[in-house]
Amino acid sequence: MNQPCALKSSLILMFSLIFQPLVNSQLDYKFYDSTCPNLTKIVKFNLWSAMNNDSRIAASLLRLHFHDCISNGCEGSVLLDATNSFQSEKDANPNRNSARGFELIESIKANVEKACPGTVSCTDILTLTVREAVFLSGGPYYSLPMGRRDGLTANITLANTDIPSPFEPLDNITTKFTTKGLNLKDMVVLSGAHTIGFAQCFTFKQRLFNFDGSGGPDPLLDASLASSLQTVCPNQDDSNTNLVPLDAVTTTKFDNVYYRNLVNNSGILGSDQALMTDNRTSGMVLNYSKFPYLFAKDFGASMVKLSTVGVIKGQNGQIRNKCNLVN
Repeated sequence: MNQPCALKSSLILMFSLIFQPLVNSQLDYKFYDSTCPNLTKIVKFNLWSAMNNDSRIAASLLRLHFHDCISNGCEGSVLLDATNSFQSEKDANPNRNSARGFELIESIKANVEKACPGTVSCTDILTLTVREAVFLSGGPYYSLPMGRRDGLTANITLANTDIPSPFEPLDNITTKFTTKGLNLKDMVVLSGAHTIGFAQCFTFKQRLFNFDGSGGPDPLLDASLASSLQTVCPNQDDSNTNLVPLDAVTTTKFDNVYYRNLVNNSGILGSDQALMTDNRTSGMVLNYSKFPYLFAKDFGASMVKLSTVGVIKGQNGQIRNKCNLVN
């Protein structure tokens, strides 16, 4: 090799070594293009089959992804089973007896492992599966940067404290978003995920009977809806786990009807209807109720933002072989 060529090769090698840690530490829209080119196809095939068999799975996956990211960052801790070292976030109050979709993510992971062993994290699989679930439900398609790594532990304490509760006041919920680098708009937009899915009666039953000692339902709840909900959720404990669609108009379609319901005092959860009681948020609700394309655009942007909260990148964490266990 002549001297100029040798010098050029040395410089290329030097720069590649210098910038490799920087590249490895970043999420990338083409992260798996060469290492697992059929990743999206594998996810789509498995998800399509699951959605045909379970009309609730898209909403359950969305909730699972949100609970993972908002409590301890998007690092797949919600997928881990308990060990001698830590308690499982599956047993946290917001997840126990309600979080779903674990088996599907595990199944997709197994199929991805056959195609691309040791390459794709469970966190990226969950994140990508949720994007496809939103799109297959009629929602927006948004481009996702990939390259998240899986965490090595779970934190049940953070899952109990950081995940917003339907019983909390709006200011508390807003704070839980802003402390994660999200803002008020993200909170309103991501609440729109309740356009699909169901709620257990216990999450809103306090609005139906003797609300705040009034002897009747919450005055912010449409009277005819309150009457209908009282039938499904009678004032007795054995109705607590009965399911009610969060959007009874288009239950499985990802659209902006959720916001129209809030405008009409037909939000099921008190924490959702509260968006209409605050001047900072009610205007956004009105806009999204009128302009579905605006909601779709903003929802995609906020989901990308959510998916980057507290991620593990580069050589940190690991690529789990199975999503419920640390390697």
